[in-house]
Amino acid sequence: MNEDSTIDKDRTVVEKKSGTHRLGTGFGTAEGAAAGTAVGAAVGASVGGPPGAAVVAAVGAVAGGLAGRGIVAAIDPILEDTYWHENFTTRPYVSKDRPYDYYRDAYRYGWESRASRPGSRWEDVESDLERGWDKAKASSRLAWGEAKSATRDAWHRIEPKLPSEADKDGR
Repeated sequence: MNEDSTIDKDRTVVEKKSGTHRLGTGFGTAEGAAAGTAVGAAVGASVGGPPGAAVVAAVGAVAGGLAGRGIVAAIDPILEDTYWHENFTTRPYVSKDRPYDYYRDAYRYGWESRASRPGSRWEDVESDLERGWDKAKASSRLAWGEAKSATRDAWHRIEPKLPSEADKDGR
């Protein structure tokens, strides 16, 4: 570990100089490029046949990768963690005798899940998130029934920060 990085309490390496963090791993790089390639190929084929598909697919790959990086840049995990640490006790689902660490992984799961699903609605992905909780919860002792409210809270908190949500239409 060098002086240019820190480890937050979530054991996530955050590179200060480059601005990268766990959300940036794969998100906005290969995955965004793959999605951009697929969309670009489809558009190019409809406009200019196979040659058009190849050109537009390449442009789509670059655009897809850059779009993902924009979403990642919009979400600062340290800022989110700090916000929830300072405000979790105001939430109705929080037991007053439990410390922030009890809920931390649920909040993280919420903001990371929302950032990785641009345009998705909570109602449409809730069952997927429930199935993924056991793997995502790290050291949390929360069952999904307890984690769900914190996860949903963090999900909705970052919506206005996402480029796809700038129009606030839920898509």
